[in-house]
Amino acid sequence: MRITAVITEEYRWSRVRPITNGLHTYHDVEFAVVRIQTDEGVEGIGLGKGGSIWRSTIARLEPLLIGEDPVNTERLWAKMWVPKLIGRRGLTTHAISSVDIGLWDLRAKLANMPLYKLLGGFRDAVPTYVAGGYYEDGKGLKELAAEMEENVRLGARAVKMKVGGLPIAKDVERVRVVRDAVGSDVKVLVDANCAYRWYDAVQVARRIEDYDIFWFEEPVAPDDYDGHRKLCQATTIPIATGENEYTRYGFRDLIKHDAAAIFNADAKVLGGVTEFMKVAALAQAHNLDIAPHGSQDIHVHLVAAISNGLILEFYRGNVDPMWGKIYEETIQINADGTVSPPQAPGIGLRLNHEALKEYRVA
Repeated sequence: MRITAVITEEYRWSRVRPITNGLHTYHDVEFAVVRIQTDEGVEGIGLGKGGSIWRSTIARLEPLLIGEDPVNTERLWAKMWVPKLIGRRGLTTHAISSVDIGLWDLRAKLANMPLYKLLGGFRDAVPTYVAGGYYEDGKGLKELAAEMEENVRLGARAVKMKVGGLPIAKDVERVRVVRDAVGSDVKVLVDANCAYRWYDAVQVARRIEDYDIFWFEEPVAPDDYDGHRKLCQATTIPIATGENEYTRYGFRDLIKHDAAAIFNADAKVLGGVTEFMKVAALAQAHNLDIAPHGSQDIHVHLVAAISNGLILEFYRGNVDPMWGKIYEETIQINADGTVSPPQAPGIGLRLNHEALKEYRVA
């Protein structure tokens, strides 16, 4: 089998209302795929966000991939990731990630296995948390509480909310409201999206410790390894980070600095499935857990595949008006608060081209 074409498709649609985290506001949803075609008619689907750099990088990578056997994922990753030219960090590594995900989707299809089973199949259902709690126009404490209560009604046993976008005292009050809304049996996670200096993050952590916080995510800038370490030493709340980290080398440095207890590795960012599995193994060697950042479509397989997969991030329709329409199948939360990976070969999700076509931008 040989690769014959690498095709990109990009889509964009508006959110019902813009959502804001500790630093950024998002008006649109961006969704992109890489279609890796072969001479035997089997196609792999890679996932990403798109954009001109992503698209141009994949176009540059295509000649390196044409004629290659797509099963040779390690060989192809090494051909793509050449930091003097392409890779190391940034959007070019995002592009490599998308291609690599497509290669693994294809590889699992050839094996006639769900991706998570091909990768190790540690379990058939994974714990999950519902991500949300964004700042939005017209959304006060009452509306925030109602959102979290709805998450629990949907089956969530854990919820995540944003901090860092308001003065510390107001965000502490938001955390209190969420804890009261979900009760003592539901895990509460907070995410600052790098909004704080380390000394401000210490203040926040100490003031929310009483609310039994499961983790404090991305409290400081991703490259502030010392800030992460100082915060870890100052609070009883586990620190989570890594959604903006790249490759096994970046996570090696996080480990070296004792920067976090939990890694939010994102396969669409750090280098794809190939690198994700290396990061997972590296974390295992240090008794650290992986809780991937980002959409559940690929990460449900990766959390299910590994023994140190802690919990899955899950997005629902309140943050994406196309939720449940992107794919022919929709991943749902089980009654016990877990999520099960699709059982079809590969990633197990088929694109809903009819629903997507009006949003195609490239």
